[in-house]
Amino acid sequence: MKLNYRRTFLVGLAFMAISAFWQMYDTVIPLMLRNIFGIKDTASGVIMALDNVLALFMLPIFGMLSDKAGRRIPFIVCGTFVAVASCMLIPVAGASKSFVLFFAALAVLLLSMGTFRSPAVALMPDVTPKPLRSKGNAVINLMGTVGGIYTLIMIKLLIKENANAADVNYLPIFIAVASLMAICAIVLSAAVNERKLKAETDAVNDALDAENDELSGGTNERSGGKLPGPMLRSLMLILVSVFLWYMGYNAVTTAYSKYATSVWGMELGNASLCLVIAQVGALAAFLPIGIISSKIGRKRMIITGVVTLALCFGVMAFAKTFSAWMFVVFVLIGFAWAAINVNSFPMVVEISRSGDIGKYTGYYYTFSMAAQIITPVLSGALLEHVGYHTLLPYASLMAGAAVVTMAFVRHGDSKPVPSKSRLESFDVDMD
Repeated sequence: MKLNYRRTFLVGLAFMAISAFWQMYDTVIPLMLRNIFGIKDTASGVIMALDNVLALFMLPIFGMLSDKAGRRIPFIVCGTFVAVASCMLIPVAGASKSFVLFFAALAVLLLSMGTFRSPAVALMPDVTPKPLRSKGNAVINLMGTVGGIYTLIMIKLLIKENANAADVNYLPIFIAVASLMAICAIVLSAAVNERKLKAETDAVNDALDAENDELSGGTNERSGGKLPGPMLRSLMLILVSVFLWYMGYNAVTTAYSKYATSVWGMELGNASLCLVIAQVGALAAFLPIGIISSKIGRKRMIITGVVTLALCFGVMAFAKTFSAWMFVVFVLIGFAWAAINVNSFPMVVEISRSGDIGKYTGYYYTFSMAAQIITPVLSGALLEHVGYHTLLPYASLMAGAAVVTMAFVRHGDSKPVPSKSRLESFDVDMD
């Protein structure tokens, strides 16, 4: 059994578009709020957190709606084009300095993005046999990283600084990202036959489940609609682990520029270079990690990643100034985050059934988004009231706690394909 990389790259177009958008949103919208509308940092932070708050409710809902519809691509296409239309109103509102139009367009934009994120992510496991989902998720993460890099390059090329920051023309970057989103949606809908591929994947998964049960002398642990107790415990432990490592990692990414400039005395450009190095480390690691995970198991690879993350944050906490050796640490952070992300989502959907993958995708994002709402406030309070020296120990502690919860997980790992499997009768590459 081997992964169809061409098809998986096509499925990954949706996540590439999503990542390209969020890179623009996180980079450009705060500048517009400050420079054009004069919004202060606290109010700007509240506005920037709206997407995470909406995600808590919308991602599970639209994941389940796409389950009931039995289709993901219509949600992706409709959501994308509403997002593209509202996206183009934002630079218009900025040029006219109309905050009412800006906020209305932003609200529609965030709502439309929330409608298709879960369906977009759930599409990969829909059309990928269970043992190949870590490899598939590695490709999806790779595509997402490419989308983020595309936006960063476009920002560098298209946004021209003015002496008056309020007069910067943001329209070109919105056109560039909106165009990519539209192209990705069109190519995805034209090139991916969702119904056919899902039916073929369901047949492969059913045959694999039956053969594993036959070899183990047992029956499918989940035969009904309700999760058995042991599987439910594993699911909750995985989701708590997701919450914990996002609490640690997002605390660092949110406050890193302030920490690096204040504690290590770095210039902002050099501090940003460290994050780029971590991203490059993740980019290089995605596909190898997907392959290794299919051999040693998802749980082992996640624990390796979380332990590495905790150790890296812990080591950096002792550094009083930045040194060249820390570039290696940032590469390891990129590897660790890739090892976690490639495998955590497949572990969640492994516990689901074919008909509720969207719902479980929503669960995954609910816990990760909840952490991203809470940790900037909690870690920020520690930075303000205790000191900047709390940031990295806090992150290391959260990652360490995730190691403990993951150690008790008993379900969701990948299962090896039986030798001389009846699956050979299926076209599992599905070209």
